Amino acid sequence: MPVETIAWKNSRIRYIDQTLLPGRVKFVDCASVPKLWRAIKRLEIRGAPAIGIAGALGAALAANNSKAKDSRALIRDLRRDIKYLASSRPTAVNLFWALAKMECAAEENVYKPVAAIKKLLLNEALKILADDKRSCRTMARYGAGLVAGGDTILTHCNAGGLATADYGTALGVLFESKRLGKRIKVYADETRPLLQGARLTAWELLHEGIDTTLICDNMAASLMAKGKVDKIFVGADRIAANGDAANKIGTYSLAVLAKHHGVPFYVVAPVSTFDLNLKTGRDIPIEERDANEVRTVMGKMVAPKNVKVYNPAFDVTPNELITAIVTEKGIFRAPYARSLKRLVKRL
Repeated sequence: MPVETIAWKNSRIRYIDQTLLPGRVKFVDCASVPKLWRAIKRLEIRGAPAIGIAGALGAALAANNSKAKDSRALIRDLRRDIKYLASSRPTAVNLFWALAKMECAAEENVYKPVAAIKKLLLNEALKILADDKRSCRTMARYGAGLVAGGDTILTHCNAGGLATADYGTALGVLFESKRLGKRIKVYADETRPLLQGARLTAWELLHEGIDTTLICDNMAASLMAKGKVDKIFVGADRIAANGDAANKIGTYSLAVLAKHHGVPFYVVAPVSTFDLNLKTGRDIPIEERDANEVRTVMGKMVAPKNVKVYNPAFDVTPNELITAIVTEKGIFRAPYARSLKRLVKRL
């Protein structure tokens, strides 16, 4: 992992501002819930697991900042701030999962003194962070078993250390493969409109000494047609009970291309990314972002200011296009409606 993406330092949340990478590595100390909300919304903090950790630490920060004199008033303040943080981004279910855990922890201890509740909430948030680190390493070990020496792998967006608390999801598989001595090459999609692949993934892979080639998103089909891609590994922001997976826009296109060219397509995600209350991916809320993210590139206008823009941040890959889903609880394969029932038993 090139940097510590997010942490708790001196009663504040410290995170790396990912909007400035790769040109500048800047750590930000966040002492307020509104500032954290903006950081998530602006993608200073991004990646489903990292957003979940930010939510958990944000709840701990909210409790720490509360002036409530009794536990019930503290929990009222906490609920208000949790609802506010939940409004920052709608698709990554890790955020709502973590916030729900924090709210539940507070409510189960309502009989305790205010100071005790604040302390246990911080401990719960730090446990969520520590659990993510362990999950990353376990997913990486499972996923590395799918990688052969000499493989050329394609990935999309950023699913590395910057998107988690440690190794990453999809990129964690690549880091572990390299650690095991497997010789691999990686193609990284640039990932328009915000270039997470170019700015973040390429930076992480090069930092780890992995042979990396950056491509424009529309070059993937050509690579596959020439037989230059052996496997595809991507992350996810929400996975439905049937295995449909929402990830950064452009992932669905890769999955269709992979199916046509016979390239295995793997999704790597922790169990906190699963929303088993949703039957299919059709029920996953898709965030639509500001039009100027498409009209501009790195702040420079590249389109008419008044042109209409469609800018969904995510798309949904149907389960039939996914070869397997790698989690810290094991590798799951189709039919997902059946295999994911085993996941429920392991939670």
